Amino acid sequence: MVDSRAKVELLCETPRYTPNNLKTTVFLPSCAYFSGTKFADLPYDKEKMVGEAVCPMRLLALCLGSAAAVLAATAPTPVTFYKDVLPVLQKNCQTCHRPGEAAPMAFLTYDSTRPWAKAIKTAVLTKKMPPWFADAHYGKFSNDRSMAQSDIDTLVNWVDTGATAGNPKDAPKPTIVIPTGFTEDKYVQFAEARPGNPAVVHHIIAFIREPGSPWLRDAKPGVPFVPREEARKQENDKEKRNARRGDGGLTGDFLAGYAPGTLPNIMKPGQAKLVKAGSDIVLQMHYTANGKATSDRSKVGLIFATEKPTERIITLGAVNPAFAIPPGDSNYQVDAKLTLQEDATLINFLPHMHFRGKSFEYRIVYPDGTKETLLQVPHYDFNWQLTYDLAEPKHLPAGSVIECTAHFDNSPNNRYNPDPSKEVHWGEQTWEEMMIGFFDVAVPLNTTAMDLMVPKKPAQTGPAGL
Repeated sequence: MVDSRAKVELLCETPRYTPNNLKTTVFLPSCAYFSGTKFADLPYDKEKMVGEAVCPMRLLALCLGSAAAVLAATAPTPVTFYKDVLPVLQKNCQTCHRPGEAAPMAFLTYDSTRPWAKAIKTAVLTKKMPPWFADAHYGKFSNDRSMAQSDIDTLVNWVDTGATAGNPKDAPKPTIVIPTGFTEDKYVQFAEARPGNPAVVHHIIAFIREPGSPWLRDAKPGVPFVPREEARKQENDKEKRNARRGDGGLTGDFLAGYAPGTLPNIMKPGQAKLVKAGSDIVLQMHYTANGKATSDRSKVGLIFATEKPTERIITLGAVNPAFAIPPGDSNYQVDAKLTLQEDATLINFLPHMHFRGKSFEYRIVYPDGTKETLLQVPHYDFNWQLTYDLAEPKHLPAGSVIECTAHFDNSPNNRYNPDPSKEVHWGEQTWEEMMIGFFDVAVPLNTTAMDLMVPKKPAQTGPAGL
């Protein structure tokens, strides 16, 4: 008896098989070899074969024929930049990977994206990008930036097959919207603040100052205005008093903002920000000097609702500026809270800290005393200040308390720490700190931020003094 053996691939025993596993095919005199899969020695006895004797080469031909059929049936469709990759980048990446935004490189064209192909593959496989820091155990968010597995597969396959360009005619067509000015009450459905020089712009907040407001009464329209030191001190003292009594501490309604990693403020149909006729938009500009003379022309873009909405969106904040982070403390805790005075629907969260920010948590304490954790960010990153939109907005009855807990790392182990030997207080610059738990609520059109934050005086039932 002659016992010959041929080494062949077990094509029928590869449940995780994908076309990309078959990268190369190598032909040897006595075996068919397909790299990346398992092998087995298949014994056969030529005397027990049915029909004519089968030699090793004939068995090899049979195996090769079967493998060729499998390859023909599973040959991957070519993945190209313009047809397959660009739509994935537009959906997941280009909000940041474009000029003037937080990402250090642009992914708008093939030429600007191709040098980063291998880095893109690594970033999406390790889930480093797109950035998303919410603990999956708490809350469900409609704007979860985690990339779909099908999109990850597209990017990985593109890189593995040579990162080719394809036909530019296959690229999706861009849409550009340019809003116009307004002279009457307007409802803003989309708002975005964009820095002209992100190298020095720490953050931008666009506030709505309604007609008759005394806030910044000395400021001239169109002229940069720095409040006098005495006025700044009074404003800071007022902010601390507001934070202690839990009414938010904001001066005007928040319209739009910029910080590293933020995205445009997009409201659902039927919801909008109200800008009354005659209001001013106040840009709070904070700069961080870098030792070079420079200039900045930042912008705010607005798109208005085409129909009158049914709800108004108001941005509030649980703020605590009264803290002192000890030198070297790796887990310093700061708490803040805000009590809602009227019913509202909770829409989203935006935690804000600086370089020493470590973690952030939002909880709701309902009027009946029950407590619920809605967002936990265990690894806060100043460079990616994200908004977390609830997948199901949550009704909050009057008397509900929004509690926030932040932790700060002022130790040498924090690689972003400007100086672990310093005690750190509230301040505007990144080497100082902030603790703000921003959140949006939807309310009836006639409800104001003050209605939500300031307790109502009890109605008098008799003559004054009785």
